[in-house]
Amino acid sequence: MIQIEKAKIADAPQIHKLINGFADKGLMLPRPLSEIYESLRDFFVVRENDKVIACAALHVSWEDLAEIRSAAVAEANQRKGCGAKLVEACLKEAAALGIKTIFCFTYQPEFFKTQKFVDVEKMELPRKVWSDCLRCPKFPNCDEIALIYHAE
Repeated sequence: MIQIEKAKIADAPQIHKLINGFADKGLMLPRPLSEIYESLRDFFVVRENDKVIACAALHVSWEDLAEIRSAAVAEANQRKGCGAKLVEACLKEAAALGIKTIFCFTYQPEFFKTQKFVDVEKMELPRKVWSDCLRCPKFPNCDEIALIYHAE
């Protein structure tokens, strides 16, 4: 059974390693360890024993907007429902906070479409979402796909 938990301080180095392992393969954007510590409260994790095997973060951008970011599942644990459960946890937390619009930038759009996200033009998103993009190594030539979810 997949159990989703909020991340703890001890998880930060493992989250960093998981995310940046995929980033090294060009499958997602890298995150510095300092940023993971700073945003640790945003993260949900799945653990197998004491090892983090999957993670995702819900980052609040504005009063009515949040982003799911840094969603990663260790290769040996993919296609077992971890990613879907993490996205579900993020969406539930967004609902509990009263946030009805959630977006993501991803290289895995088909996965998010199975979670009821739909394509959106990047330029349709509020300028506020671009603040993190300024630090991105791919800025201004972003090649990620933007998707959005509207709660009912």
